[in-house]
Amino acid sequence: MSKLKSNGLAKNGNGKDLPVAIQGYEGSFHQVAARIFHGKNVEILPCATFVDLIKESSNKRNTKGGVMAIENSIAGSIMPNYNLLQKSNLYVAGEVYLQINQNLLVNPGVKLEDIKEVHSHPMALQQCLGFLTKHPWKLIETEDTALSAKHIHQRSSKHIAAIASDFAAELFDLRMIAPKIHDVKDNYTRFLILAQHEVEVEDANKASINFHTDHSQGSLVKVLTVIANEGINLSKLQSFPIAGSRFNYGFHADLEFESIDQFNVVKKKLTAVVKYLRILGVYKKGKYNL
Repeated sequence: MSKLKSNGLAKNGNGKDLPVAIQGYEGSFHQVAARIFHGKNVEILPCATFVDLIKESSNKRNTKGGVMAIENSIAGSIMPNYNLLQKSNLYVAGEVYLQINQNLLVNPGVKLEDIKEVHSHPMALQQCLGFLTKHPWKLIETEDTALSAKHIHQRSSKHIAAIASDFAAELFDLRMIAPKIHDVKDNYTRFLILAQHEVEVEDANKASINFHTDHSQGSLVKVLTVIANEGINLSKLQSFPIAGSRFNYGFHADLEFESIDQFNVVKKKLTAVVKYLRILGVYKKGKYNL
């Protein structure tokens, strides 16, 4: 977990820490990522959509920020979330790489032969088809993995299973009758820690930036050359269309460096070769959490 010199943790009128906004419900992978970064006692504000997540993360009365998935090692970039981040006034204060383990959950006492239906988010069902197709179960798509787990717990169902995280199993007193049933075992999602103002992070070694070039010949090469010449690793470069333009593109870039001074040099040099530059956040590179 990154150490923040000024982590911007807001409190309400009673002196209690405000929650962080997440997409999904209690027991979701977003909540797991929030607990990894902020600690197990962090309160969450569930949001149905990523649009709601950005809205609530920006609301200083309701939250102290948010946690948002930005890319997956199998599915790639979540492009709408890059656009939401760029249009917001939020900052990136950290990141979490979380291994996505999908588990088959049932109420205590339920056996495999008792199961008639499996409920979960469409993506989770797709990730586990290799296992699921070996059984004569009806697959039911739902809006959220954790919510599926909660529903079978609330209904004390004896014939319905859910696919969700091991944290959801713990939260709703369910049994993992078949753990880690996903087809691709090395599956990670990267989550961004969103803050309502810029924060100073000790030992920062990564930054996320947004920039536009003048779209002249070689303009992007100039940017990449500046980054490479200063010994900085370009770990992510994502293009996106600039709204209102005729196929002009902006870029999101993640930069990894050894010292903040090294990044400051690059930042200064970039201002001379780009048309627009926004520093989304300077933070500590996340570790892979199993």
